[in-house]
Amino acid sequence: MTYLFLSILCSVTVGVLFKLARRYQINLTQAITWNYFFAILLSLICFKPDFNQIDLNSFPKAYWALGFLLPCIFVFLGLSVRNAGLARTDIAQRLSLFISLSAAYYLFNEHFDRYKEVGVVFGFAAIIFTMYRKSDRISSKKSWLYLLLVFLGFGVVDVLFKMVSQNTAVPYTTSLFIIYCIAFLISLIYLIYLVISKKTKLQLVNFFCGCILGIFNFGNILFYLNAHREMSENPSTVFAAMNMGVIIAGSLIGIFVFRERLSKWNYIGLLLALVSIILITLSKVYAV
Repeated sequence: MTYLFLSILCSVTVGVLFKLARRYQINLTQAITWNYFFAILLSLICFKPDFNQIDLNSFPKAYWALGFLLPCIFVFLGLSVRNAGLARTDIAQRLSLFISLSAAYYLFNEHFDRYKEVGVVFGFAAIIFTMYRKSDRISSKKSWLYLLLVFLGFGVVDVLFKMVSQNTAVPYTTSLFIIYCIAFLISLIYLIYLVISKKTKLQLVNFFCGCILGIFNFGNILFYLNAHREMSENPSTVFAAMNMGVIIAGSLIGIFVFRERLSKWNYIGLLLALVSIILITLSKVYAV
């Protein structure tokens, strides 16, 4: 569970950085691009990947899919927040857990015991209660499209990382390096397009912000992959605990750091999330 805790910590920090980026008018497209550049550097320094095992003609499809989806997810998030609102976007992102747990049961043939089944039910209820906000109805069809893209995108990324962690032919550290390279290439191409066609100005502050973002994004994915390898027989434990942990930690930071107000339903959701994590953790120890 240590890897899960570290992954949750890094994930929440990334969220905090994005929140601060909006406040200080940081260009997210540039920061995200340089984030992958620094993630590549960290991979080279920490992992020293074996380039002899890198063959462009034999890359698993999951590599290409992740390399494309990772930068696209940030674009989906931005469009969704702009058109559907932040609260609804948060709900769509956390409800992607449905896709992850469905994959754990149907694709990875995981057995769900009584603790895990009850924990998952509590977890789904926690997501709904925690992300509940009073808001106006959505009239734009595009809003629903962006919400759907966020929901599907985060769920598919979770499943693809699980598939990458099961690939024994290539060390997972080398796999991570390859994925970062693909993501950076795609992000860079998009940034160059913005600079040429939209006359977007490159700013040094975005480069430094990308450096900080890259460090925590690197740690998030690294520890997340390690958690899947450590608990390879229980992918749902990783999927659920990660989502619940981010909800609890993110909510606490929102309350005490950013002074956000939560309703009684949100507090009930936090309690349900804590119960869910305890039950799913117990399922590792006691099979019922």
